[in-house]
Amino acid sequence: MSAVAVVSVKELAEGAVKELAVGENGFPGVVGVDLGGVRGAGVLGRAVERLAAYEGILVGLVATAQPLEAARVLAPHLDVTLARSGRALPRPYVGVADPPEALAELHEKAAARPQAASVLGAVLRAGVRLDVPQALDLESFAYSTLLGGGEFASWLAGRGPAEPPAEVAEPVLLSRDGELLHVTLNRPERRNAYGRQVRDALVEALSLPGHDTSIRRVLLDGAGPVFCAGGDLAEFGTAPDLATAHFIRTRAGAALPLHRLRERVTVRVHGTCVGAGVELPAFAGAVVASPGTTFRLPEVAMGLIPGAGGTVSLPRRIGRWRTLHLALTGASLDVETALAWGLVDRLA
Repeated sequence: MSAVAVVSVKELAEGAVKELAVGENGFPGVVGVDLGGVRGAGVLGRAVERLAAYEGILVGLVATAQPLEAARVLAPHLDVTLARSGRALPRPYVGVADPPEALAELHEKAAARPQAASVLGAVLRAGVRLDVPQALDLESFAYSTLLGGGEFASWLAGRGPAEPPAEVAEPVLLSRDGELLHVTLNRPERRNAYGRQVRDALVEALSLPGHDTSIRRVLLDGAGPVFCAGGDLAEFGTAPDLATAHFIRTRAGAALPLHRLRERVTVRVHGTCVGAGVELPAFAGAVVASPGTTFRLPEVAMGLIPGAGGTVSLPRRIGRWRTLHLALTGASLDVETALAWGLVDRLA
């Protein structure tokens, strides 16, 4: 694997990214931008203009705890900026122990799945300029594209044949207490995976407040040891065609109903929250987490991007920069960092 390229702000302003437009695999890769040691509005302004010339993932590097002038100007325009600091940094930054080492990890992940990484960066950059329904459509179009790609096919072949989940009578439990509707994901034997049965039952439950105006609050949680372990892997790749898969995700998924009800919805999460188990709660007005809860987005390693609304809900909570870092690394995020970032509103 080739070493990750790092350019200075001056080199960026002079158009150095043009030479890096296509990586060795035919896809634009990860390029680091050293944000230290540059001053002057002219150079920084030209660097901002040059950013649009690169279609890959541009990662800022800050070696000090205090972001410098170049970082303050350029970080909002980059895909993520790694700083040698902790959780208290503002949104464009991700605090890491060693920025060059963290950059190398991003480069390695993107090189392993260049199609998914490239699509992830493009969707996150474009999605923040769209309203939520439009951004969900964009995510789903991109997801269907990757479903037809070689990276997902490789993951699917590695997974091998899988038995579909058994039908159950109550994949979601409902109870009513005055103005509160309590909705519980009820497939603990499958770690409440967001498969067809759970999805359909959840969407039906979320339709009730529209028919009954006396429901003023909705509490969503999960039975068993985890809130939701993401999409049911046994159902991946089973849609009859990619167009149908798109319409199921956007017209029959829970993301849009949760967004529309967000002011009335509280989600209580616990355990290991993966994929949809991170993406869907982020639409809610309030997310309450148990101590020890962790969050992870594994889709890029599968040749995909988050597909349950995560490229829409997470950027609106934690910013597109941290969303990219979380999705590209596939790393587990602890609940304390999730609270500091705004992915979680409080612990209970």
